[in-house]
Amino acid sequence: MIKEVIVVEGRDDLIKVKQAVDADVIVTSGFGITEKTIEKIREAQRTRGVIIFTDPDYAGEKIRRTISEKVKGCKHAYMPRDKAIKNGDVGVENATIESIREALSKVQTEVENPKIEFTMEDLIKAGLVNVENSSELRDEVGKILGIGYGNAKQFLNRLNRYGIKREDFERAIKLAKEGK
Repeated sequence: MIKEVIVVEGRDDLIKVKQAVDADVIVTSGFGITEKTIEKIREAQRTRGVIIFTDPDYAGEKIRRTISEKVKGCKHAYMPRDKAIKNGDVGVENATIESIREALSKVQTEVENPKIEFTMEDLIKAGLVNVENSSELRDEVGKILGIGYGNAKQFLNRLNRYGIKREDFERAIKLAKEGK
């Protein structure tokens, strides 16, 4: 049983997550997230903790940001986009049970007052920016670290916000370049 309450976007996500793990789940109903739902998430965060597990798309990231801004200290799980797509539709509900379990095993916690460990220079040196296939490499490193895909600015923000250690970053770069 997962102690924290998992926050997902829709009913289909809830059903799929419940098939994968024993956990309580709150549904945001997508962009229609109400103040009442935010209050439920706040209460869950106060009592048990929350894992935000939204779809790997624009709407999912927007919902994740909204919740993060209104409910401090949430944990985050990211579903890789390539593991959440079926017939052109992207969403947690399209992922396999194994992929959901894997994503939830790599939960990241936001660090209060994060130390700036990484800079854009680190991303450039690692080949994660401004070179051919840097986007794909960033995607692979994000999967390994459990921080999801993001453009260079988002990726850098997540590295620092989640307190990723330099040795974990370097190991992930090596694994991604080796093709895991």
